[in-house]
Amino acid sequence: MDRNFLETLESMKRRPASISRAAWFEAAHQLAQCKDGQGYTHLHGHSFKVELTVYGVPEGPNGWVEDLANLKAALDEVRGVLDHACLNDIVGLEKPSLERLCAWIAAFVQPQLPKLSMVRVSRPSLNESCTLALD
Repeated sequence: MDRNFLETLESMKRRPASISRAAWFEAAHQLAQCKDGQGYTHLHGHSFKVELTVYGVPEGPNGWVEDLANLKAALDEVRGVLDHACLNDIVGLEKPSLERLCAWIAAFVQPQLPKLSMVRVSRPSLNESCTLALD
């Protein structure tokens, strides 16, 4: 390895990075304010995928933005509340669109993950997703 490579490597290690972790949950919901024939007004369920992303400068002895175990713990808590639930029955999710679900999850996990930069919720079987970017 030449010196230029090693200098570049050290510079790259100090640049901000994003890391993500995802989990799945199953939940039901209904949306009352929809056009006739859309089917959203009936109680129905989905498989949801939620992805949390944190952003920052890698630090500490391991050069981590965040310990991935912390993301897993936050996702486990999300799953503990949302998995096999009727989303409409959860405080703050009375009208559970993908957008509101992203916002709810962000508010729920941000105390544990202050470097949270993005929440993505998708319904892969429908090719639908929502991404909430945080400052």
